[in-house]
Amino acid sequence: MTVPGRVCLVAGASRGIGAAVAAMLSAEGHRVALLGRDVAALEEVAAGLAGPALVVPADVTDPVAVEAAFGRIERDWRPVEVLVCSAGAGFAAPLVDTSDSDWARMLDLNLTAPFRLIRRALPSMTGRGWGRIVVIASVVGKRGEAQVAAYTAAKHGVLGLVRAAAAELARTGVTVNAVCPGYVDTPMTEATVQAIAARSDRSPDEARAALGRRQPIGRLIEPDEVAEAVRFCVRNAAVTGQGINVDGGTVQS
Repeated sequence: MTVPGRVCLVAGASRGIGAAVAAMLSAEGHRVALLGRDVAALEEVAAGLAGPALVVPADVTDPVAVEAAFGRIERDWRPVEVLVCSAGAGFAAPLVDTSDSDWARMLDLNLTAPFRLIRRALPSMTGRGWGRIVVIASVVGKRGEAQVAAYTAAKHGVLGLVRAAAAELARTGVTVNAVCPGYVDTPMTEATVQAIAARSDRSPDEARAALGRRQPIGRLIEPDEVAEAVRFCVRNAAVTGQGINVDGGTVQS
């Protein structure tokens, strides 16, 4: 079981799932470092937390910025004990219209960035004999989906990273898991809604409702519901190497 006062780093903490995870960890009694590019949004999230917060501006795709972020957390607090990789973005296009740069961008943000974050956090975690790593993946990491080949490939890849890391670290006291949401009521999904509305004759409200109906529960997932799955991964030392679905029953495993 975890204890209050762990040092947590949430990448992609400025909004959506990352902000909900940061609020949950803070309410649990942890110190939370908020990493992202939008300083104003990070400061707004920090102001609403229950406990100590540290705003750490950085682009997760920039290795130099990531190293500087970890260094600041270590100087101001101590090494990261809970790492949540929530930064990410989607991209939709037919496979034949997906450019090399589109492909590279999806892999860099959704796969390579979590790899670098995990690699940087591990030495201190294994040295202490305790650590928790949670990657926010996606339900499309477990199935193929049309029009999102690059995003789907990146999420499949990050699940492989989680499973390999969990196997390697199983006896060290460090757990590594993924949470795989379906469509969540976040700004990222809102962008999908607007794109659907723009290329169809549906209104944004109709497009949003259609996305909700794609999940058996008939609605979008709430960010707090994803954060609850992260809480489970942080608390339970026997759960590692898992991809936990929070998708309203879309993919049964």
